[in-house]
Amino acid sequence: MAVNFAQISASPQRLQQVFQTINAESCPRCFNFHMHTVHSDGRLQPEALIEQAIAIGLQGLAITDHHTVSGYKAAYQWLERWKLSNSHLKNSAPCLWSGVEINANLLGSEVHILGYAFDPAHPSLAPYIQRKATQGENYQAANVIAAIHQAGGLAVLAHPARYKRSHFDLIPAAAALGIDGVEAFYAYNNPNPWKPSPKETQQVQQLAAIYNLLNTCGSDTHGLNLLQRL
Repeated sequence: MAVNFAQISASPQRLQQVFQTINAESCPRCFNFHMHTVHSDGRLQPEALIEQAIAIGLQGLAITDHHTVSGYKAAYQWLERWKLSNSHLKNSAPCLWSGVEINANLLGSEVHILGYAFDPAHPSLAPYIQRKATQGENYQAANVIAAIHQAGGLAVLAHPARYKRSHFDLIPAAAALGIDGVEAFYAYNNPNPWKPSPKETQQVQQLAAIYNLLNTCGSDTHGLNLLQRL
């Protein structure tokens, strides 16, 4: 029988509450909202990612593969089976939100927009989960943000200080389009152990406060270790 992901997705209201508590210590051992699997450009199988998340003790996470939710769906199904087999540990299982990373044009610069806690089956997201970047109107940041909202989700500007255009320009522009948050806590130079870059974090947080945006965090894992980017 097919799984109704519209019904089982963790709620955006709950996620918004979590985002309001995020700080520099949240990632990568309590929360992690930016990770990739073999379903896009990561090296982890979704099932291995969830196993590792449980071992780390993550409270909440999202798999944000590029332009696909197939990794999220596989991870969700594995996690539900794990809960059934480990009923005595069910309450310690992490909360898994739907997630995706979408390329978009903002101020003439290509940026990445993270979508969270949306209904993966909503038709507004169909152009964005075909395993490839979109073009034309669908490629515009305003339309990406609108599609995520129409699907009931939250939209976040990923790693704002990684683009050719300054985050001092991009964040106000994204806010004007209705984006919900920014990935404030991000390790731009891939330090080991993982920790958010102090200068960029402070700048992004200040801009988030000015424009009333949520702060999020994520390791942007592409390798085999959720505690590192690569």
